[in-house]
Amino acid sequence: MITGSGSTQASHEAPPAAAGRRTGGAAAAWAATAPFRPVLILVVALLIALTIWLPHTFPTGTNLQNLLTAVAVLWIISMGMTFALLSGGVDLSVSANGALSGYFMAEILGEGVPAGVAIVLAVLFGAGVGLLCNGFLIGKLKLSFFVVTLASMTALTGVVNLWSHTLSIFVTSNVVGYMAVGHFLGIAVPIWIMAAVFVVAYYTQRWTYFGRDIYAVGGSLTAARLSGIRTTRTIIAVYGVTGGTAAFAGVILVGSIGSASPTVDGTLPLLAVAAVLLGGTALTGGSGSVVGTALGVLFIGVLQNGLSIGGVSGFWQDVVTGIILVAAVLGSGRTRRPLLRALSRPQAGSAPPATPPAGTEPRTETAMRMGKEER
Repeated sequence: MITGSGSTQASHEAPPAAAGRRTGGAAAAWAATAPFRPVLILVVALLIALTIWLPHTFPTGTNLQNLLTAVAVLWIISMGMTFALLSGGVDLSVSANGALSGYFMAEILGEGVPAGVAIVLAVLFGAGVGLLCNGFLIGKLKLSFFVVTLASMTALTGVVNLWSHTLSIFVTSNVVGYMAVGHFLGIAVPIWIMAAVFVVAYYTQRWTYFGRDIYAVGGSLTAARLSGIRTTRTIIAVYGVTGGTAAFAGVILVGSIGSASPTVDGTLPLLAVAAVLLGGTALTGGSGSVVGTALGVLFIGVLQNGLSIGGVSGFWQDVVTGIILVAAVLGSGRTRRPLLRALSRPQAGSAPPATPPAGTEPRTETAMRMGKEER
């Protein structure tokens, strides 16, 4: 009888405990969205608004695939740009690097190099350009990231035009074309590529020492150096990442238009920076996530797609997109600060935060004080 009574009591207590765990898990998941919650709300609101405005054209499967395919290049570049901003820098040369790497790939394809090898070499070429032209000068010689990447953008634009004599090269590779316009399991290949790039970027940022080092360097260069992080190597590697993602985006662009063009899109780096900032990454570095960046890219893509389907002219699309981006970034910043303050405020009756184990907290009190002095 006692055993049965105990079992009955346990069975009555289990559901509330399980419900509490589910509630706590949902609350924790919602709290985790705080850094990019404003842009998440914006994306959802924009999707609802466009669905109501254009019910027969916008929410179709074909249009949504076209929308995602159209932002594939911006998506890939923005993933790399997130690492640059997290480290406290920025890379304005990504568009020129992508054009140069795409032209390099077209040239070696013309020499008979297999398409798969040519794609890998093009990505490595772009990463090498980023390492040498940006990473070395910024990380090793301590030059301004803005001046260096702006100079690289100008120089690489000149190099690709001199190399190509301002002429495009047609690319007939089936592999390159398939990466840009093919389908796998009924879904456009660029969407699969976007998902793969996101997974790799998220894993690198969240679960690798390199990702943690980037956050530390962006938070305080002096504190990161004092904690034993090789800051120079980290910064150089960051610009290698931005160069590699720019080159990969250049490969996709070549496949989508069927030729390697020396034309450099000067707005692409700025759109990438806007997407990263819109996603909650701090311009000063040390805070942000590729999840927010993905939402920022989606916001830009959904906005441009909706305006295009709605019949808004291209010039007005630029005007409206620019105004809304400024308003969205401004609103996200003002909304994010109270959210983060509310989340960091201890709740009544809650236990004091546990002291982290020795060696697990990179920013000690001394390091934080030195970081403030550095700023």
